[in-house]
Parts: sequence; structure tokens; C-alpha cells
Amino acid sequence: MKLFRAARPCSRSLLPPRTENPVLMTARDVALDEEMLKEDVVCEPEAMDSEDVLFLLYTSGSTGKPKGLVHTQAGYLLYAALTHRYVFSYQDGDVFGCVADIGWITGHSYTVYGPLANGGTTVLFESTPIYPDPGRYWEMVQRLKINQFYGAPTAIRLLLKYGDQWVRKYDRSTLKTLGSVGEPINTEAWEWYHTVVGDGRCPVVDTWWQTETGGICISPKPSDPDAEIIPGMAMRPFFGIKPVLMDTEGNVQSSSDTSGALCIAQPWPGMARTIHNNHQRFIETYCQPHPGYFFTGDGAYCSKEGYYQITGRLDDVINVSGHRIGTAEIEDVVNQCPVVAESAVIGYAHDIKGEGVFAFAVLKQGVDTQHGDVSQQLKDTVSKKIAKYASPDHIQFVKRLPKTRSGKIMRRVLRKIVEGDLEGLGDLSTLDDPTAVQEIIQGNSELYHKHKP
Repeated sequence: MKLFRAARPCSRSLLPPRTENPVLMTARDVALDEEMLKEDVVCEPEAMDSEDVLFLLYTSGSTGKPKGLVHTQAGYLLYAALTHRYVFSYQDGDVFGCVADIGWITGHSYTVYGPLANGGTTVLFESTPIYPDPGRYWEMVQRLKINQFYGAPTAIRLLLKYGDQWVRKYDRSTLKTLGSVGEPINTEAWEWYHTVVGDGRCPVVDTWWQTETGGICISPKPSDPDAEIIPGMAMRPFFGIKPVLMDTEGNVQSSSDTSGALCIAQPWPGMARTIHNNHQRFIETYCQPHPGYFFTGDGAYCSKEGYYQITGRLDDVINVSGHRIGTAEIEDVVNQCPVVAESAVIGYAHDIKGEGVFAFAVLKQGVDTQHGDVSQQLKDTVSKKIAKYASPDHIQFVKRLPKTRSGKIMRRVLRKIVEGDLEGLGDLSTLDDPTAVQEIIQGNSELYHKHKP
């Protein structure tokens, strides 16, 4: 069992790397290294009950106040180990690289618990994918000979914007499986990940799961090695997972080629047991919306073949002139535009249509928003590929989108900004970069005054 830590790209220093300022020791300070040397190197394991608490983990807060989810000993560990081995086709001796922050559930399950429970070698990653340059991930793959790489669509879209050269600069021949986690991955990012990063030979497993589920619930693997993998679809339920789709009346959708609220029909080992100090909130959030089923809060589409595609949070479905459409569907089309690195779409109150479409777009480097009318180009693309009613009423170009440290776009914050409800932005403690919000507020104000009647 090994644990690798990705080396910092800068030279070693006796000064703290984040501040470059010396730290003065006082009488109250303790030299940690010296104290650790005094302790016994052997730690006797403690016998635990299967349902004893293993850890508390707070959700990212992308949709509201964070909740302290409780995961327990035996079930969570079993599920993390099984999903790690079978979803990623992990073999003994492989080096597993999950680049998620270990403070979030992806880092818990697939940087720490899953790989180590399988006796594996795992990589801890700190820093960002573009420091010191956009080749950071792939330099690490070459140096540590990583076999499975698990990252977020937001990071993939960010790197896509810097072009292929930073990827092809490094040897990635050790890679066997690529994974995606955090939110639905758009088609362009999936194709780039597969063809450029994986050289067209590595399967891409687009995984769906949540803090509440403890581990991966839907993904293209495990499956027959030659089984079809469809870009942008999580596809197949994992062992023991029975997904069902509910209609707006709370009835189970019995046929395929349909959409609905994604629920799970029976318990599974990795599911959270409660919310810390608030079991009633756990019941109300996950069990009461559809009695007898676990309500995930996400929407999904089930194809004729029985494959699942996650359409996003149910509160990210908007009604435009009587047409219900998921914002993820519009984002997927916007992201296919050659000049766009990533986007976020929200609905807002519209006097005529009920809800209008507002898009935020991050452009690739070197793109001038004034050249060739990029805004109109994006609107025309959505009109052509989806429908005219889905075309954004407004597009705001931004340097970056507000994201949690786990990589999720905080669309509720964008919605509040467009609504002008700056007092209702809510808990921003999990934001990766709070300055992004202020930049968007300023840009939105300028956009409003520009189009004000």
C-alpha cells in the first residue's frame, strides 16, 4: 500500500510556500516533527461496529446551506473499495490518480478510502491544473506513471482552452482509464479528453454520484470491455443500484426513452445514514419527496437502450414559453462553440415567456468578444441545434465562473446576481475564488445598463 504526493513544481524552501514569510517560533509553539518522533510507530487498531460513524462530510453548498452527511464504517468502506476497483478497472500494482481535494467526497472515496482499501498506490494532488503551467496534470502522469486519472469536467474544460500542446508534451502511455466526476461532462470536453488526453485508446467513465451516495452509482463501467460508451452519458447502474425516474405527479416512469426525477429504489452499502444533528432534515430532503425511494434531487433521461444521462439538478430545469428544458442541455451546445471554454446557464423571470435564458460564458484565450459578434454566433448555434426558444436572451462573458472547491458551478449564485438579489447570495464559504463573484456582479451591472430601455 503506497501513497504518493504530487511534488510541488517549485524548489524546496524553508519558508512557508504560500506566504514566503518566515515563521517565528514562540514559547507556545510546538515543533511538530520533534513531537511525532517521540510517539510509537505502531498504532493498535480499534474495533468498531459496522454502523459506527466513520466521518462527517459537509456538502459543497452549491444549492443551499451545507449539510453534514454521516457515513459509517463497514458499508461505506465496502462500497468505496468495490466501485474503485470495478469502475476504473483497477488492477494490483496500478497507480491511481484522483486529483480532487481530499476535503470533499471524491477525494475521500477515490483518493483515500477506495484505493487504500484495495491496497493500492494513490496520488495526492495539491495546487491547480494550470500551475505552474497547463501541463501540470500530464507532467504528473508521466513522472508517476499514473494508470487511472480521475478529474472534473470544469478542469477538463479549463485545460481545453489552452490547446493540445500542453498535453502532447508529456508521455501518457501508462494511462488505461480516464474518469470524469462532479457534473455532467459536455460532448466537446468528453471528445477532447478521450482523443487528446487518452489518445483515443482509454475509455472515459463519466460517473454520477453524490456526497450522499458515498460512491459511484452510475457509470459506463463495469461492463464488457467491448461494450459501447456514449459521450456525455453515465449509462449503467453499479451493482445493487436500482435507479427509477419519477414524473411530476410522483409516479414511476415505467418505459424507457423518458425523463424524470432520478431516485434510487433500494438501499445500498455506501449511502449516508443521516445529517449530523438533524435527522429530520435528512428524512425531509431524501425520503419524503417520493416515499419509498431515495430522492437525489437530480434529473435524468433513460434512453431506449436503458442507458442513463444526467440532465442536472431539478432546480436547473426552466420553463420557456411552455417548453421545459434543462440548462445542462443548453450549456452542452454553447460549449460546443469553438471559442467557448465553458459556460453556465440559468433561468430568470421573463414578463412574456415566463422564464428567459441567461448564459454566462468563459471564452478561450485570445478570443475577442467584439470580433465576429460572438454573442450572436452562440445564440444562432443554440437556435439551430435545440430550438429558437432555447436561445439565450442575454449572454455575459466572464473571466471565470463561481465554483466550489470541489469544482461545481454555483448556479444559485448566478441566479441571485441576475435577479439583483445580492443580499440573498447565501453561504459562499465553499467558493474556490470569491473574487469571481464580484467580477460577475460588476459585469452584470454594466450589461444591465447597456441594455436598459
